[in-house]
Amino acid sequence: MALTFRFDPPFGPGREGRALRDGILALWTDVVNAGGAVGFVPPVAPDDVRPELVKHLTAMAEGRTHLLVGYDGSGEVAATAFLTLNTHRLMGHWLWLYTVMVHPRHQGKGYGRQLMAAAADAARGLDGIEAIRLTCRGGTGADRFYAACGYKEVGRVPGAIRVAPGDDRDDIVMLLPLGSA
Repeated sequence: MALTFRFDPPFGPGREGRALRDGILALWTDVVNAGGAVGFVPPVAPDDVRPELVKHLTAMAEGRTHLLVGYDGSGEVAATAFLTLNTHRLMGHWLWLYTVMVHPRHQGKGYGRQLMAAAADAARGLDGIEAIRLTCRGGTGADRFYAACGYKEVGRVPGAIRVAPGDDRDDIVMLLPLGSA
């Protein structure tokens, strides 16, 4: 079964907005606790993740970031990606892809590839965007996944991410040019 994607879903103060915020928070917490490399090291609780989510939501409210949400067949938040516009005047032709997540219960169903394709389609729909750039933590296999989705490694900072004392990982920079679909 395929995910249903929504780009820039409404985040109002009502029930729908609250459900979306709670769904993303639960997803992010579950992904980290399953070993996902999305800004934290397990274990985390929702209260650990909430401040980062608030930063993303603030950037959305300011128009600097867009949200792509994938819903599973039961209407639950199953995947997300945040697309952040580059504010540097010489680099506005590409954007950053952050916090790419698929819920652990949906791993192995092809949802990650669906999410990445939907993110590329969403970026193509934004004025002047020619490429997507992302970073990933070395040693997780994420770089192989992104490469299989068409991204090319364009840089690497050895040991830039310290996940624990004595456990430093490379920060891998990857790029996807957005030619026509």
